[in-house]
Amino acid sequence: QVQLVESGGGSVQAGGSLRLSCAASGGTYNTYALAWFRQAPGEEREFLAAISASTGITYIRGSATGRFTIAKDDAKTTVYLQMNHLRPEDTAVYYCAANVRNRVAGLESYYAYWGEGTQVTVST
Repeated sequence: QVQLVESGGGSVQAGGSLRLSCAASGGTYNTYALAWFRQAPGEEREFLAAISASTGITYIRGSATGRFTIAKDDAKTTVYLQMNHLRPEDTAVYYCAANVRNRVAGLESYYAYWGEGTQVTVST
């Protein structure tokens, strides 16, 4: 069983930056693919970025492209989402997700394990 705990959310002004962390435990770390999604009120959950724990291969898509980066610290079994140039429309709950098939993908259905989420609020 994989446990994921997000941290680093909060309130920031537009143009600012935040770094989210997701600490992963349980299972075998090298089998993980870890991803970040977000969900704004009234919206569907949106994929942002994913990374393979074993190869470091990353996949970033959509709103995250050009402003967000994903990285990992193997010693801490932690994945990060660095978010720069934040906009009010980035306001959402941000979720960390994992699969143990080392499959980097942008679909929710590929991820069996989810954290509880961390709130990010961007004000004007």
